[in-house]
This record gives sequence, C-alpha cells and structure tokens, in this order.
Amino acid sequence: MSISHEKKMDLLVSLCKRRGFVYPDSEIYGGFANAWDFGPYGIELKNNIRDEWWMRFVKMRDDVVGIDTPIIQHPKVWEASGHLQNFSDPLVECKKCHRRFRADHLLEAKQAEPGYDKEKPIQLSDIRCPNCAGEFTDVMNFNLMLKTFIGVKEDSASVAYLRPETAAGMFTTWMNVRDTMRKKPPFGIAQVGRVFRNEITPGNFIFRLREFEQMEIEYFVHPDDAPRAFEMWLEEYKSWCTDVLKLKSDNVVYHEIDEVDRAFYSKRSIDPEYRFPFGLKELGGLANRTDWDLSRQQELSGEDLSWFDADSGTRYTPFVIEPTWGLTRSVLAVLSEHLDIDEADTAETGEKEPRMVLRFPPRLSPIKAAIFPLTKKEGMPELAKKLAADLRVQGITVEYDESGSIGKRYRRQDEIGTPWCFTIDGETMTSGTVTVRYRDSMSQERLPLADVVHFVQNHIQRNSVL
Repeated sequence: MSISHEKKMDLLVSLCKRRGFVYPDSEIYGGFANAWDFGPYGIELKNNIRDEWWMRFVKMRDDVVGIDTPIIQHPKVWEASGHLQNFSDPLVECKKCHRRFRADHLLEAKQAEPGYDKEKPIQLSDIRCPNCAGEFTDVMNFNLMLKTFIGVKEDSASVAYLRPETAAGMFTTWMNVRDTMRKKPPFGIAQVGRVFRNEITPGNFIFRLREFEQMEIEYFVHPDDAPRAFEMWLEEYKSWCTDVLKLKSDNVVYHEIDEVDRAFYSKRSIDPEYRFPFGLKELGGLANRTDWDLSRQQELSGEDLSWFDADSGTRYTPFVIEPTWGLTRSVLAVLSEHLDIDEADTAETGEKEPRMVLRFPPRLSPIKAAIFPLTKKEGMPELAKKLAADLRVQGITVEYDESGSIGKRYRRQDEIGTPWCFTIDGETMTSGTVTVRYRDSMSQERLPLADVVHFVQNHIQRNSVL
C-alpha cells in the first residue's frame, strides 16, 4: 500500500513510541527538545546494526582493528584537527521571535520552493522567518563544539570539549595501535561511539541530534594507494547498504562532492544519501583526507607520526581514507525503508483490514521469534516457555506472549518486525509439531517442535524470512 512521505513520517514516529522503539526524552517533565530515548526494541535494533557492522568490518577483516577512545580528550586534539577554528555553522536569529536558524538551510529551502527561479541569486535579506515572518540578523558563525570544564574551576585553563566526531581518537592513537598490533599500511582503525554537536536546528525525529552515534574507520595507506583504497571502501559501503541494511538501490544516492564544496584537505569526498520521508539526506560519508590529520597532530604534539617502509627504504606520512556511517541515522533509514502497510484478514469476519508491518531483515530484527501458547491451560504455557528458553540459550532474542487473541498477538509482532511466530496448540501436545507463521506473507505451516531452534538459526544465517 502506497504511503505518502508526510504520512509515513507521522506513522513512523507514532509507531516508534507505541511499540517501544523511541520515546521522547524526559517526557514526565514535558520533554526535552530534540532528545530521544531508545526503548527496548530500539536499542536492540541499534545494537544489531552496530554488531553487524563490527562483525563485517573488524572481525571479518585482517586489515582493520578496533579501539575505544574517550569522549573528552586533550583540547590540543581539537586545535590540531581544526575544529576549534573551523567547526561552525552560519547562524541567523529572527529579530522578532528570536528563533535561530542555519542560514544555509534557509537558502536551500527557498531554492526548493515550487516555481522559484534558481538562476536568480538569493539574498538572506529577501527571506523572512518561517515562524513569524520577521527579519533576520546578519550571519554569525556558531561553533558546534559542546564545551565543558575539567577540575574545580571553570576558567580558560580547565576548558575541554565533548568530541564532535570519533575520528580524532584514531589519529592520536595511530602510533600505539600500529606498534602494538604490528600493523603496517594499508590497515584501518575502527571505532563506534557517541559524539556531540551543539546543533542550531536539530530535528526530523532522530535524524539530527545533539548527541548521536557514529561508526567510523580511518584507513591508513601509502599516498599512491589512496585511489584504490577509496574505490574499495566505496564498494564496501554500497554492499553494506544493499546486503545488510537491505535498502533499495533507488533510495540510496552516492553524491560526489565538487572540489569547491569539499573540505580543503579532502582530495575526494562522496556523501551516501538516503531518501528519508523528509527528503534526500546524508547517511554517512567517504573521504580521502590526504595526510592532513596525521600531519597536524604531528605538528602540535611534536611526535613523529610518519611511517618508515623497510621494504622500499622510504619514509612517508600516510594518507587516510575515511568511511563513516551514522549509526543513529542508519536506525532511522532501516525503520523508514522497512515500514509497510498491507492488508490482512480480520479474525472475526474475514474481511480485510490495514496491517502495519516492519519488514526487517532477520539479522536486524529486535525480536527474532515470538512464542505463543494457544491457551493458558493444558500444559501449553509450560511447553511454550521451554521453547522460548531453548531459543534464548542459543542467543536468539525471543518474546513470549499469552495475552489476547492470536490475531492481536500477530499484529503486535508485525509492528515490531518479528519474522516468525510459533504457536503451541492442541496438536503440539499430540503430534509434537508447532505452527510457524511468516511475518511477510502471513502464511503458516507446521514443523516439528524439535526443529524450531535449527529453523530459526538457519533462517537468521540466510537473513531470509522465508
């Protein structure tokens, strides 16, 4: 069933709260703007995406190792990276209602208006506040770093910052990792973690937040090897989106950034973008950062971060290829991609009614299997609970549910994306078989109770519901 973009976003936000994926933060106090809690199903979905990423890009490769660095690092790190000097957005404030906006977002919105002549230059003085139609102040640079203080005094000597990206930690520890792990280029360092940005205009649900999570790799290579490594990681990115997240290829665009729009140190940059319900927006990034990062950290620290290649007898500062995945944005992309509405028979009349379903690939599904006793008697609950326990022992996330009609229980599991529901009924007690109901097709069949664990394991391995 076709869903409009606007309606899909409304349905998604409502579903996420109603079914325990994402809640408004501090809701008992009226909420806290643009802060969200990941609920029991939301954290499972996020962790599944993270774990799949770590397995694919760290555990399954011999040229990438993982680390975990602090959220608060030495302030010199951010001076060397350029964040203290350059990490800012253009800010304007309405003179009437005092709401603040990013100037570039206002200009983009104006350009996107139907019938607007895009050849005509836009001046901010021609744009009015979307909230009250007031005039804007002149553009100011707004630093996105969140500041804090270390120690007992809040003075300039104790200023520190919450990291705005995970990348810097890979550069400052590059020498330690290289030496202790006996690695030589090409090799990568991976990290997953929280980052913080004092966004002017966060919004679009969990898309743009002040606190979010990234999955990043810094891949160190000989300068001559950088083009090959870039293409390799581009193919890995495409494979991840298609094979793991199961995003339709039409919904992902790999936007090549023009030289004039790239960071000054970047030799090549591509922004993977996804067609969210609110538009085509950045999902992550891929950049050839040249030797900027190691050179700058070397300059301010005084440590030699170059690499001596014993085979060629030459010394060089490695180039860095950086693929970045937004973990929080990946969660939103997966939810957006796999939310669907079709029709199902009602239990009472057999007539059709709308069915909301999350068609997650099984490896990402928060709950892999739901176990139902048909009734609360005749030994069915005991047998169902034992089956649930057998699955949990194998590390499979299971939900046991004995309340409500079978139809209503199916609908609950459809809305949280559970691939398979197993029902213990009267025939189970005599023949030793259970009913398995498939989420996507709603078809059912019977299989031996003893085969259920293997059935689920096999289908998860294949990443297929059927």
